Amino acid sequence: MTFFGIILLILGLITLIMRPLLSDEDKFTEDKDGQTIKTASKAPALLLMFTRRVSMAILISGATLITLPNLFFWAEPGYQYFLVYPSGKKSAIMTEGIKFRGFAKITPWQKFIDVKVVNPGDDTDDIEGQMEPIPIRFIDQVTATTKLSTRFQLPADKESFIELAIEFRSLQNLAQNTLIPTVREVVSNTGYMFAAQDYISGSASDFRVSIEEQLKDGAFSVEKTEYRDTVITAIEQGDREIKEVQTRYEVNKRKDENGQFIRIPHDINENNIIVAQVIVDDVVLEQVFKQRLEAQRDESAKRQLEQQKIKTAKDAQARIIAEGERDKAAERVTQEKEQVKALISIETKLKQEETNKKLAAIALETERLKATAQKVKADAESYQNAKLVSAGLTPQQQAELQKQIAIGVAQQVAKIKFPTTMIISGGEDGGTPLEALIGAAMTKQLTSASKGGN
Repeated sequence: MTFFGIILLILGLITLIMRPLLSDEDKFTEDKDGQTIKTASKAPALLLMFTRRVSMAILISGATLITLPNLFFWAEPGYQYFLVYPSGKKSAIMTEGIKFRGFAKITPWQKFIDVKVVNPGDDTDDIEGQMEPIPIRFIDQVTATTKLSTRFQLPADKESFIELAIEFRSLQNLAQNTLIPTVREVVSNTGYMFAAQDYISGSASDFRVSIEEQLKDGAFSVEKTEYRDTVITAIEQGDREIKEVQTRYEVNKRKDENGQFIRIPHDINENNIIVAQVIVDDVVLEQVFKQRLEAQRDESAKRQLEQQKIKTAKDAQARIIAEGERDKAAERVTQEKEQVKALISIETKLKQEETNKKLAAIALETERLKATAQKVKADAESYQNAKLVSAGLTPQQQAELQKQIAIGVAQQVAKIKFPTTMIISGGEDGGTPLEALIGAAMTKQLTSASKGGN
């Protein structure tokens, strides 16, 4: 725009100066001899169109084009601008769009600055601060190199940004002289707060957080304490023990009277630069420590394998014992079952014998009642016959009557069925064993007499 403005300004000046010299028509004069001589020719139509008004318009347009960029400018997104006016006044533009500059000198600053450890062959076009891997030493004297990526944001308020722009003058000065040295110092100091063994055991996130906190609010003031612990390890399969002295370190952050951590400020937080992002890409430990870790891993694997074998053997022993106890319990249960069967069989026989006794007693009582009934009937018939005899029966009638009585008694006795085996118990109601034997003998005689009569 300025270039075209200068061209228009030059063109306007030329046409404005040259316009009076141009003739709108041919001019003639007469010489001494009276001849007409052409003294001026008419200017070309192209030149004649540049009138004074047109030349002034071109001149003003050129001046406007030259002046306009010094009055306004386009603020791009992602940038903020430091302005110095001809009067010496300083200002800052923090937002994007068309802004009034008023002939001020403008210095653009990127809002975000990337400071990163780069490897050979990486794309570094958009990285303002390029670093080499940062060497660190952990508290247990293990060395390593750290690769990280950080992003910083310039102060968001005008006053802090103006002070920053005046102090560092350019973005490269800020990145190379403040951001990179501060990041390297903070990372190096953070290494002394951690042990390499702890770092690989799960403190990697704490390591990154500690770097971020110190970049934002200042480095911690710390004190280191060393401890020597005696570790006693019992050996399996015996009463022997191994004593080992282990050295450990403890880092404590110092606190002030109010219980707040003591901070050591640095240029990043003093200039109100915002830490937007911290990423620890990698921590490469020294080769000796890696070899030691591999040896510890192998020893740990062997120890775990041996312990697993011991556990397997113990489990096998416990399994054998458990199986023996199981078999013993099964055998005990089997024998107890046999004993229970035998006892149940004996008890069943006893109950059967008891039942048989009761049935025999009932049968005997039944037969006794039947015999008594028969005896009473026979006594009644005998009494009747005696009465008839006493009433005057003839001897022949008496003999016939006795015969009929004997036959009837024999028939009735023959119908009686006695048990082959009888158990007779004495008692108040049942009579004595002697009475039972006499009754049996009488029954036998009656049976024999009955058979002889027939």
